[in-house]
Amino acid sequence: MFDARQYKATTRAQWEEAAEAWHRWGPFIEAWLGRATEVMLDGAGVTAGSRVLDVAAGTGGQSLAAARRAGPSGHVLATDISPAVLHHAASEAAAAGLTTVDTRELDGEGLAVPAGEFDAVISRVGLIYFPDQPAAMAGMRAALRPGGRLSAVVYSTADRNDFFAVPVGIIRRRAQLPPPAPGQPGPFSLGAPGAAERLFTEAGFHDVRVETVPSPVRLTNAAECARFEQESFGALHQMLSGLSKEERGAAWTEVEDALRRFETADGFIGPCEMLVVSGVS
Repeated sequence: MFDARQYKATTRAQWEEAAEAWHRWGPFIEAWLGRATEVMLDGAGVTAGSRVLDVAAGTGGQSLAAARRAGPSGHVLATDISPAVLHHAASEAAAAGLTTVDTRELDGEGLAVPAGEFDAVISRVGLIYFPDQPAAMAGMRAALRPGGRLSAVVYSTADRNDFFAVPVGIIRRRAQLPPPAPGQPGPFSLGAPGAAERLFTEAGFHDVRVETVPSPVRLTNAAECARFEQESFGALHQMLSGLSKEERGAAWTEVEDALRRFETADGFIGPCEMLVVSGVS
């Protein structure tokens, strides 16, 4: 049986552990997700003076991008369930001289922020991991002023994201985990045609739009991609948690071997496709 409370506790612990690595890989992540991030900020209508809420902000690359758009008259509140990742977000904002970015530890399914406070809500590869996505959507809509906009980046289907789906399949098999049931969180939980639009519409958003953004993962080789995922992907750590150290090592060896099919003369190019889903409150 899926235990949402235990899942969230484990998720928080895994991101506390992976925060340093996610931050260290930050320049690569921003290059990889840069185009999807810009499309998300466009979809959220972030412009000069915008008040922006970032849900599941992680180490805050997209928070800083939003703050640069919003300028000195705007404000960004970056929230996450993990204080360790928010520490890096705050440090990066300070290093960049972005005094309009604040951070706050908040559960994305229980956003304790004033109603109608924000012009825009953004979430980059976070909404897919919420056990209760409708509750998260309700909280984000409540945080928006009338006519405010929500925009989120999610993965499309597994077959369009082999850089991630291949490791997930290997790890799921080795850990003897069943496929996620409908409605359970996971990387591809909103990738099916119509799934994200339906979630937004049922939450009360209108003018819902979805834009497909090709986001290939470009690294030196398969070993580097496997290392990136091993160090940084909390979801994979969670799936492997029931295996011994030796079994985890064997799983990552198989992952690296399988990812070699995406090595080219120009380096590793892992298939990845993002969807940017946007709507008006």
